[in-house]
Amino acid sequence: MVVINTVCVFAGSSLGARKEFAAAARMLGEAIATRGARLVFGGASVGLMGEVADAALASGGDVIGVLPEYLQRVELVHTNLTELIIVDSMHTRKSTMADYADAFIALPGGLGSLEELFEVWTWTQLGLHRKPLGLLNVQGYYDDLLGFLDHTVSEGFVKSVHRDILQADESPETLLTLLESTALPDEGKWIN
Repeated sequence: MVVINTVCVFAGSSLGARKEFAAAARMLGEAIATRGARLVFGGASVGLMGEVADAALASGGDVIGVLPEYLQRVELVHTNLTELIIVDSMHTRKSTMADYADAFIALPGGLGSLEELFEVWTWTQLGLHRKPLGLLNVQGYYDDLLGFLDHTVSEGFVKSVHRDILQADESPETLLTLLESTALPDEGKWIN
């Protein structure tokens, strides 16, 4: 059982094409806060990032934002957080969020959200940390990616124990419960 005191959420800086994405972000923020966990995220007030943060705050949760200095002008810094950490680079942003986090969840998002997810997943695979990861698969947003990830296993590039680190569900509550029970392998990533 993984104890999750802080959840790092990777999310789009836009709202996406479906209203369900914003609704799911709000449900996730509320679920994190009502479990008594903190949220750490990218620090912006826009898009799904703003939605998840606002919902966690409205539900009485603590929210930590981590924003690179140069993005303050672009992503519109969230000014109502429990704590805002301004950092010097995207790399520092990711490592700071990872240091706070006990688990990671990706909401629907674009290249940045995917890159953040894949980097921390690689860190788990390499044994740099032992933290579970999940996809909030709203309206099947991640279905094609999940199929491709299964393909990486069948083609011999990823071990199934490492593929299984990444959980997915459409329900925030169910996904958080899955992350608490995720088995994190001690096995190295290299395939013989």
